Amino acid sequence: MAEQFPDRQWGSRTNLFARAASRFAATKPGSRLVRALTPLDRAVLERTGAKYTVLGPIGAPVILLTTIGRKSGQPRTQPLLYVHDGDTLYVIGSNFGQAHHPAWTANLLANPTATVAIAGERIQVTATPVPDPDKDAIFQRFVDITGAYAAYRTRTTRDLRIFALRRA
Repeated sequence: MAEQFPDRQWGSRTNLFARAASRFAATKPGSRLVRALTPLDRAVLERTGAKYTVLGPIGAPVILLTTIGRKSGQPRTQPLLYVHDGDTLYVIGSNFGQAHHPAWTANLLANPTATVAIAGERIQVTATPVPDPDKDAIFQRFVDITGAYAAYRTRTTRDLRIFALRRA
């Protein structure tokens, strides 16, 4: 059996503030606000070794995913919500329901080797796209984290890319 990923989540997704934040994040203004907070969240995550996140008080599980830019060859780091499944982490390229895929998903398709920062650890991973038959069940787990994902899916006609991350 592969080694389990650490799991560090603080805050609670069930408190009143978290429920309100989830509903707000599902709106277009809420999505714009979360996108605007992304650079701040990246900085907090980088300074704390991915132990703390701006979204932590609402119980949002966030990692830092570093991919290699498919065009630049340079490291590209993005904070992402994830689903924890023991020895596998799942990430989804929702891009807040925008019409285009986020760049990090194309980077993983071009080069599936990446690094995840989680709970103070940096871990080398290999990404594989989740097969279509498994996508709905995993997508539902993201909706369980925040209902905003259901809204993101309705805003776009593209197929949302979901990746499984496993230790390299």
